[in-house]
Amino acid sequence: MTLAEMDSGLLVQLALMLMGIGAVAGILAGLLGVGGGIVLVFAYFYSFQSLGFAGPQLMQICLATSLATIVVTSVRSVMGHNRKGAVDWTVLRSWAPGIAVGAVIGVLVAASLRSVTLQLIFGALGVIVGLYMAFGRADWRLGSVMPTGLTRATLSPSVGFLSVLMGIGGGSFGVPLMTLFGFPIHRAVATASGFGVLIAVPSVISFLFVEIDPAFRPPMTIGAVNIPAFVIVIAMTMVTTPLGVKMAHSLDPKPLKRVFAVFISIVALNMLRKALMG
Repeated sequence: MTLAEMDSGLLVQLALMLMGIGAVAGILAGLLGVGGGIVLVFAYFYSFQSLGFAGPQLMQICLATSLATIVVTSVRSVMGHNRKGAVDWTVLRSWAPGIAVGAVIGVLVAASLRSVTLQLIFGALGVIVGLYMAFGRADWRLGSVMPTGLTRATLSPSVGFLSVLMGIGGGSFGVPLMTLFGFPIHRAVATASGFGVLIAVPSVISFLFVEIDPAFRPPMTIGAVNIPAFVIVIAMTMVTTPLGVKMAHSLDPKPLKRVFAVFISIVALNMLRKALMG
């Protein structure tokens, strides 16, 4: 469906949906410190699908558009954390090549898969993330220092690769990984925001060259990135993220994270159900 074939009512629906998605993603990012990507992908999926864009490459569009928003949000985040001296640039520089390579490989794999396969992957990984958020303990450890050598060479591209297949930044995999190796949580969150830049920038550039069937492409989509969704969601997150931050200072985040973990798990399981049932 092209822009010319969409009536004005459908365009208004799309814009309103995207505004709502961006508002919720911004609040959650500020309130819980989670990246918006894990919310945006399935929100894009259900929105575009309900408007008639349920093609075999729908998930590629959702992943790419989510990662495009992460370019902006992660740059803002890492700059803010750096002003507080919380970013570990040594870890960031040493992990950068592997993460970037893994991200590009993730795009190549995602571009070759059908939407239903990506739904299965997203659903499975989403359940894992949800379970970790619900039951993970701050005192769990795999080591006392961040790994180097062969272990880093294996883990760093894995972070980039898995993040692209979920359309998320560095937080969902990077923060647990660093805390498992003894990183203080505030430095892990700050440094993982830099992981988000390393994941999103090369992957979005790559997604811009992915060909999407015009018959199933939302209007104003370049490669696999939907420009209106990117612009509207970024604008809304800039408005609502500070609200989420203010709420975080007046509410206990622990039970909220568990509620969000349940929400993520339910949506991920629903994505699995839809994929398995066709």
